[in-house]
Amino acid sequence: MAAVGRPRRSCLAVPGSSVKMLGKAQGLPADQVFLDLEDAVAPLAKPDARKNIVAALNEGDWAGKTRVVRVNDLTTPWTYRDVIEVVEGAGANLDCIMLPKVQNAEQVHWLDLLLTQIEKTLGLEVGRIGIEAQIENAAGLVNVDAIAGASPRVETIIFGPADFMASINMRSLVVGALIPDYPGDPYHYILMRILMAARMHDKQAIDGPFLQIRDVDGFREVAKRSAALGFDGKWVLHPGQIDAANEVYQPAQADYDHAELILDAYEHYTSEAGGKLGAVMLGDEMIDEASRKMALVIAAKGRAAGMSRNSSFTPPE
Repeated sequence: MAAVGRPRRSCLAVPGSSVKMLGKAQGLPADQVFLDLEDAVAPLAKPDARKNIVAALNEGDWAGKTRVVRVNDLTTPWTYRDVIEVVEGAGANLDCIMLPKVQNAEQVHWLDLLLTQIEKTLGLEVGRIGIEAQIENAAGLVNVDAIAGASPRVETIIFGPADFMASINMRSLVVGALIPDYPGDPYHYILMRILMAARMHDKQAIDGPFLQIRDVDGFREVAKRSAALGFDGKWVLHPGQIDAANEVYQPAQADYDHAELILDAYEHYTSEAGGKLGAVMLGDEMIDEASRKMALVIAAKGRAAGMSRNSSFTPPE
């Protein structure tokens, strides 16, 4: 079965240069919060942003949230200091490092090695801090299989649409939405390519942001497309997008109930007491081993989201 891992329906971006926003994010219902040192932080503000992030991780209340820091990409002079200062300063209160604009597996190897050295030096559990790899250009997409398999630390593969659009000369300034002149979804191949690489290596797949932050209906429609493919969550840039992401990337209540019902029924009918049957009717639906696998995916997503079932299976007498 594909990876479930930490809940990541909503992944909230928070600029490390804003102490106010770092504080506010702690009380929001996002599954994951990533504290940003890259695009959301001006070059001259990056040193202070590192200190803000270390203080927020150590002193803040992030209960129930996956804590991630996005460092700068490896073509910049800031990356190594980002990793060293954040992990040395707050490694015990950090879940993952996000590496943007990943172009090849060697960049993931570099981050893995540096994290290992810091963990050993500080006496932290080696390998506990995960890696999130962001795909933002053609090279990254072409090499995404190797990137996804580059380290056991890799937990997610993330689509970064804005930089990706620029890297392939896409003629649009609207990030995340459909392009009226294109008769289809211009991001479908990219999303499926990322999803296949993620699932091949049992990783989560995360969709990128929708920049029209006041258009929650537009956000919801875009999110539904990647959720339908099987993505685990999406970036949110504004608190108003969080509830929509949490709703879209978890199963509908009826689907969750039905999945749990299939699992219970199949377990019963394949048992000695149920007749050791491999394919049976559940109401008007035939269920078998393939049905069980499909139901496991929906049930796992619902359980990870903390959903409660509204129905139960009663074996026939």
